[in-house]
Amino acid sequence: MPIYSIHNNLLTAIYERPFKLERDIQALFETNLKQVMGLTLVRSEFSIKNKRIDTLAYDEQTNAFIIIEYKRDRNISVVDQGFTYLSLMLENKADFIIEYNEQLKRNLTRNDIDWSQTRVAFVSPSFTDNQRQATNFKDIAIELWEVKRFDNNTLLVTEVKKSRSAESIKPIAPIADEITVYTEDAVISRASEEIAELYAKFRSAILNLADDIEVKPLKWYVSFNKSNKIVDIEILKKSLKIFINSKWGSINDSKCLARDVSKVGHSGNGHYQIQVTNDQDLEYIMSLVKQVL
Repeated sequence: MPIYSIHNNLLTAIYERPFKLERDIQALFETNLKQVMGLTLVRSEFSIKNKRIDTLAYDEQTNAFIIIEYKRDRNISVVDQGFTYLSLMLENKADFIIEYNEQLKRNLTRNDIDWSQTRVAFVSPSFTDNQRQATNFKDIAIELWEVKRFDNNTLLVTEVKKSRSAESIKPIAPIADEITVYTEDAVISRASEEIAELYAKFRSAILNLADDIEVKPLKWYVSFNKSNKIVDIEILKKSLKIFINSKWGSINDSKCLARDVSKVGHSGNGHYQIQVTNDQDLEYIMSLVKQVL
């Protein structure tokens, strides 16, 4: 579909300006990794066991390592390469921890990491139908990201989403024993029927606040993201814990409904926690969430 710029009500076509080299894509992503993918850069061109990883990143939200590979050639098997890198990481955990600590001057330990959230992301200007279908399984820890550059210095980055009807696949051992790709249904299954229905109401209300809000199931909660992390919902058996992603004191909570969790451990992001067992404050809570959009 053509893209146009508008000037004095006239349309001017904007054409794609293809990347000449993979390293051009890599440089853009690594410089802007936090903004584009929400990740922390650990190391560029990380070599281990005769393999070279384009980008080693860390997801502070899931406490997991992410491997990123950049491709201009569409004739590759992303599944084979993806599983190779996942196996490489899980078999050499200590090397990845050491690299993280040396590069970021931190003291990460093996127990700090949720290895079940490990994944590989491929970044390319486009993917074939075969590549899309090969990764369209709800429990495969491989992501596809398309990136297109246009001649007005605009960059379009799009994650290729798995279909809602995606089937399950049992990954190749030993990966199956260590990696879990969480689904919304799996997170909801922890709750009672009443709380599952309550979650559905809050989910719908959040999605109605703005266009293009992404639902991302994680190990302990479901995250709702746009250009930033907006709100997380931890689904318990008898209640929901709602975390609004903002620093304490930045939201006008006239009812004082939220609790400050800035100095206590909690699952979601942000300092505002609201625990609910019914929907009587749903509209008011949505007014709080709107303040971070």
